[in-house]
Amino acid sequence: MTITAGRLLTVEETAERLNTSVRFTRRLIEERRITFVHVGRHVRIPEAALEAYISAGVVLAVVPRSRKATR
Repeated sequence: MTITAGRLLTVEETAERLNTSVRFTRRLIEERRITFVHVGRHVRIPEAALEAYISAGVVLAVVPRSRKATR
């Protein structure tokens, strides 16, 4: 599946899914930090691109090693 496959989201829908402001989403587009598509004068974000952006930002938890008791 290509990054442009699937449903195209509006800037507002993308912001809602990220639980952020529309301004933040527009900044992602302006800085080209997320893939987007021009549909005429409109900007749309492919669902696959949004999922890729989210996946790229995932930080895995660090599991602390057990400490040996000092005597």
